[in-house]
Order: sequence, then structure tokens, then C-alpha cells
Amino acid sequence: MSEISEARFRKTISEMDAANEQDPHQELVNGKPIPKELIYGIRMSEMLIETYPDAQECLRLAARAQHIQRWTIPRTDYPMDRKGYLRWRTRLKQFHGELAGNIMKDNGYSELEIRKVEDLLNKRRLKTDPEVQALEDVVCLVFLKYYFQDFIQKHLDETHKLIGILQKTWNKMSEKGQQKALAMSHPEPVKRLLAAALGET
Repeated sequence: MSEISEARFRKTISEMDAANEQDPHQELVNGKPIPKELIYGIRMSEMLIETYPDAQECLRLAARAQHIQRWTIPRTDYPMDRKGYLRWRTRLKQFHGELAGNIMKDNGYSELEIRKVEDLLNKRRLKTDPEVQALEDVVCLVFLKYYFQDFIQKHLDETHKLIGILQKTWNKMSEKGQQKALAMSHPEPVKRLLAAALGET
């Protein structure tokens, strides 16, 4: 990026972070409470650069905005069934795209760039756009690295369910994403479930 676009990019990222700093839910990171969606966005950015170091500006913005102000649309606002879950997820993607787009517009991004980030966040053309697949890879990798262990603790007696979730996660990733997942260091419970999900002995 040029010096001007780098400054614009940094300002946009800062404003996305400021939006996520309002999250009332906290996560302890190295003993320090941090707003949950703020640290999630940071982890997304770090994983993106680690996995796709040549990621372009719009993809980098989409990664940071993946869960922007997610807490403002709680799951409980929708019926607690499969249809309700899918409606919730669809609304979230739309909301994240709209909010990221507004921040980008305020910072002088073009309509084409804003649409690109909205497309990424809405996972449009997942099977044909390599950047959408890259973002999906990063979402899955961040889940496996930072959140699956806690999920296991909440579902200790539901091994079949946990394996199913891992298999669905695995199928969402590209081969590059899968190789990255295998190369990461996982706690033993995650390793065992991953082996079971992939049919290893």
C-alpha cells in the first residue's frame, strides 16, 4: 500500500476496533480483561497475515470486521431452532457488512471497495472467489485455535456432536486452510477429536 492508503487503512482499522471496544462482554487474555469482539478482530487479522501474508486491503478489512459489534444482535432475538439460527446468521452478515461499509465510506473508500468487503463478509461466491475462501479459512482457524477448547468444556458428554462440528469446519476450509490447521499446536482434547473427525486412529 502507498503511504496515503496505509494511513487510511490504519484509521479504518482503528475505527473498527473502537466500535468493538464497546462490547460489554469481556475475555481474559494473559490475565487482562479485553472486550470479546475486539480481541476476536485482532486474532482474525493476525491469523490472516500468518496464513495469507499477501492478503489485499479489502480482505484485511473484512477479517477485522468479521464480528464487528456482533453482540448488538443477540441469538436470543431469533427462534431457538435451525431456521432461527440461519436467520440470525444471515442478519449478522448483513449487519457486519453495513457497519464496515459505513466506516469505510467515512474514510474515503470507493463504492467498489465497500461492495467487495460486504461481499466478503456475506460469503458471496464462496466457491469461486479465492478471497472469500481465504476469509472462511481464517474464521475456521481462529475458531480451532482460540475457541474450540472452551466449546469442548461445555459439551463434554457430546463427543458425537463435537466430531460433527469439526467435520463441518474441516469441509469449509480449503486444502491450504486444512494444512494450516494440522500444523498448529492443539491441546490434547482437540487433537483427539480432530483425529476422530478425520478418521485417524
